[in-house]
Amino acid sequence: MAWSTRQLAELAGTTTKTVRHYHEIGLLDEPERASNGYKLYGASHLVRLLRIRRLTDLGVPLADVPAVESGDERARQILRDLDAELAADIERRQRMRRELAAVMENRAALDMPPDFRTLADDLPEGERSMLLAYFSVFPPDALAAVQEQLSAPRGALDVEFAALAEDAPEAVRQRLAELMASEVRQQHRDHPALADPGFASRREAAVAESVVAHALVEFYNSAHLDVLRRVHAIVFGDGAAKSEDGAAQE
Repeated sequence: MAWSTRQLAELAGTTTKTVRHYHEIGLLDEPERASNGYKLYGASHLVRLLRIRRLTDLGVPLADVPAVESGDERARQILRDLDAELAADIERRQRMRRELAAVMENRAALDMPPDFRTLADDLPEGERSMLLAYFSVFPPDALAAVQEQLSAPRGALDVEFAALAEDAPEAVRQRLAELMASEVRQQHRDHPALADPGFASRREAAVAESVVAHALVEFYNSAHLDVLRRVHAIVFGDGAAKSEDGAAQE
């Protein structure tokens, strides 16, 4: 008894569309036809179709099926490459599962890479967002420096700066700037990559600087920005910080 295309597809666990496609690309020979024009498939077609399905289920591309069936060195290389791809995919999926488990356990992990996850737990939302933006441009040595800084206990100066109100008085801003400038100088001595993230970035300096600038403006209030301008003036200028109106602070 011969089978129709539909029956053959059902026996092989596939579809008539797939069978026709295999005919079109030359993987499956066309069968004889009955007097009414219908195709008549036999056991050899079923076996051939099952072999193709077996290889494609293993991940072999249709274009490589004939080569793999030959059993020569190229066939072995195709299978070795496929095995390497599967191993890499398994590792990627396992990493994804670890990441998902971390996110389910701690929502803050949704933003942070594994090495920064617990370090950023107590950071305010704005600082976490800013740190995430920096990840896109900072090179490995700069990220290592940031990681080291976050590993240290959060100091009173960091807490005070994070909580700085937009209407903070002049004296508070200047005091914070002077204290922070001292810390920034030490950070630059310990981690030169932080002194010029644009220069050391994985991307063009102008792009890196724009990321840092946008993140600062969007995630800090005007008082934060004023203090940071003062810090920059102290560290990189002539030692005198300036307020928002440009007046020098002695």
